[in-house]
Amino acid sequence: MRVAVVGHLEWCEFAQVPHVPAPGEIVHASHTFQEPGGGGAVAAVQLMKLAGSATLYTAFGAIEGGFRPEPQRRGFVHVDERGERTITVLGPRLGPHGADPLAWDGLDETDAVYLTAGDVEAVRHARRARVLVATPRGLETLSQAHVELDALVSSGRDPGELYRLADLDPVPRVVVRTLGASGGEWETASGERGKWGPAPLPGPIRDAYGAGDSFAAGLTYGLGAGWEIATAVELAARCGAACMTGRGPYEAQLTL
Repeated sequence: MRVAVVGHLEWCEFAQVPHVPAPGEIVHASHTFQEPGGGGAVAAVQLMKLAGSATLYTAFGAIEGGFRPEPQRRGFVHVDERGERTITVLGPRLGPHGADPLAWDGLDETDAVYLTAGDVEAVRHARRARVLVATPRGLETLSQAHVELDALVSSGRDPGELYRLADLDPVPRVVVRTLGASGGEWETASGERGKWGPAPLPGPIRDAYGAGDSFAAGLTYGLGAGWEIATAVELAARCGAACMTGRGPYEAQLTL
């Protein structure tokens, strides 16, 4: 199966801390590390671990080989003793543009794409794949593109990832709403509904960073493989749970 991500990445520095500092407080990190982050990068690696390979269509900022004039987006992540992550991002999200010199024609032969960022033309390129899953982070751009999504992965709690029925035209074929440790729910355009419970954790919680995008990647893989939505969300939940048991987003991601 051929899978891809159209989206963004950012360079992240992670710091393990006893708790997120209160205003004016100084905390000491017990461990730090750096690696690529952002929804596009995390989802691409998870899809690669499920499908064997994956392509990331993205953009780089003003670094060697980059084709954007603005600086590359960076992030700083506090991870507390409970594994909860608190993120500060520096700079705008850099998604690909449809006019960028990327191998867009390859999407014609792609089974499933997860979309996290891009301009209107990049969204339309992404729709060339057989299955297109997206996040509502770029809801305004999705609305302007007027493409039908096979699935929209939203949050029932995060204000930045909420979706209302009138937000997109045409409406997505299925809307999936995650509810954290409670599982989540899905609803098709025809009114069919379902729920799923939390997947068991394969180990103790270490770091929640990347769990949501690992979930979305699992959903994308399942729908691209032709699974029913109820089966696809079960794999997605397992991907999200596995991610939480590793340090950083990649260490414990699920492999098929």
